[in-house]
Amino acid sequence: MTPDQHPSRRAHDIASVRALAERYRTWGNWGPDDELGAMNYLTPDKVVKAASLIRRGAVFSLALPMDHEGPQKGAFGRVNPQHIMLLSGADIMAGIQDHLPETRVTDDAVYMPLQSSTQWDALCHVFHDGYFYNGRGPETVTSLGAQFNSITKVKDRAVGRGVLLDLARHLGRDWLEPGHAIQDDDLVECAVRQGVEVGEGDIVLVRTGQIRQCRSQGSWGDYAGGPAPGLGLDAAHFLCERRVAAVATDTWGMEAKPYETPDVLGPLHIVLLVNAGVLIGEMWDMEQLADDCADDGTYEFFVTAPPLTITGSVGSPLNPQVIK
Repeated sequence: MTPDQHPSRRAHDIASVRALAERYRTWGNWGPDDELGAMNYLTPDKVVKAASLIRRGAVFSLALPMDHEGPQKGAFGRVNPQHIMLLSGADIMAGIQDHLPETRVTDDAVYMPLQSSTQWDALCHVFHDGYFYNGRGPETVTSLGAQFNSITKVKDRAVGRGVLLDLARHLGRDWLEPGHAIQDDDLVECAVRQGVEVGEGDIVLVRTGQIRQCRSQGSWGDYAGGPAPGLGLDAAHFLCERRVAAVATDTWGMEAKPYETPDVLGPLHIVLLVNAGVLIGEMWDMEQLADDCADDGTYEFFVTAPPLTITGSVGSPLNPQVIK
């Protein structure tokens, strides 16, 4: 069975994408100058409640290693992070720093596309019909960066209640196969089985198991941009009707690939990011967290995932932290 023939997939086209986009559009809900989108749902009182979920002090990093062995293969100009040493131990041994009184130092630098590893998509990352979130056009993203909706707008907002929906485990599999589309009813059933509710302002983590698959095979393969499990277009009903602040997956592009829309690239990005203002996280490593949630039966937790404060950036690498 090919990914396109997978029984989880549903038939959609540009007309159904536009209908969903209009149905869940939040442009202007928080005023014409809003740049936070669904992060407006994540209010201070919800952060306080989320903090009460910390009971054990167990901390889980959901970040992939940021190094040259990452999954990127150059699509959209994305390469793996390149880490170089500006000053190494060899410099110290060679006497290059002998002019310094007593102290010796090492120093380093990195080059990386901001969306080459565990990351957030900003609300200015994707355009459709000439606009990104809240009706702004491409002229507002210049060579100096984004004038509006930069990911830096959520530098002090991306923290609150997280919920893991472990679809792979729910379906009794080590991982979902490429092309498997997770729909709204799948998310409902998974949440019920796990005994957890998804609500307003939540940061929802959806695990497909694709990172586990890559590790079991000893290779990233075509993880970066190839056929993948992920959210189907109808997952928008589950996420938008519950007014979630953000959704993240363990896949390269969040959506099931090939897309369910042969005539639209990234249909769910259009609905969530462009219209509903829901932040999208990609390449989040949920493996240790998922095992722990299965062990203790608790699928809600405190999560913090602030972006780097790179002015005008349209995405940002992260080290998301879950605390239980």
